[in-house]
Amino acid sequence: MTTYPNCKINLGLHVVGRRPDGYHNLETLFLPVHDLHDELEITEGPLTMQQDGIALDSAPEDNLCMKAWRLLHDGYGIPTVSIRLKKGIPFGAGLGGGSSDAAFTLRMLNELFSLGLGVADMEQCAARLGADCAFFVQNRPAYATGIGDQLKPIEWKDESGKWKVVIEIPAGEHVSTKEAYGGLHRDLFGTPRPDLREAVKRPVEEWRQLIVNDFEASVFPSHPAIAALKEDMYRRGALYASMTGSGAAVFGIFPK
Repeated sequence: MTTYPNCKINLGLHVVGRRPDGYHNLETLFLPVHDLHDELEITEGPLTMQQDGIALDSAPEDNLCMKAWRLLHDGYGIPTVSIRLKKGIPFGAGLGGGSSDAAFTLRMLNELFSLGLGVADMEQCAARLGADCAFFVQNRPAYATGIGDQLKPIEWKDESGKWKVVIEIPAGEHVSTKEAYGGLHRDLFGTPRPDLREAVKRPVEEWRQLIVNDFEASVFPSHPAIAALKEDMYRRGALYASMTGSGAAVFGIFPK
């Protein structure tokens, strides 16, 4: 069985405040982007994990696909599998590639071994693997709160026929999650911002004044190349441009 786990972008990202457990509460809109994806093949057989494509900085046994298999193996007794993952989504870029791989693995194993898990069951399993893994179970536009794991589908007017999403990463740039959170301005917490669910109903041309990613203020001062890429996208005619997640990827929405 072969599938193509896709990436996501964040349309706006508000850091609401710090939680007692050390994590942060967020508000964001997740939007799947299917043009940028990995290739994931799973077959029943000896337990193996093969990684191709973009090189990862982790051992195969630590890959989220393997962790997803272990979760279902321990919970439901599924047999061993051979996994081949060809990476096309850059890691550590705010695009959710690893989370997508994990969620697609759960979905594939559920089908391959006829486990009968419903959407809620798989989302619960996915949330144990990573904050935004659950989003990729249904893989449709959603409003996310909590640490990114509380999801509500949103009304989304698909205008893909009118514009295209372009995703780029400045050469050599990488932003760790710890760095992005460490540089946050605490005075943002609790600051009223436009409701993202309402903002995206406005014309795309107005999003520049309405939709913001709080991590840009944290990341841009120490990564001017990322800020420059965003401005370059506007110079190239983007209707809207933003860093996604905690970076380093930047996306632009361009007219077709």
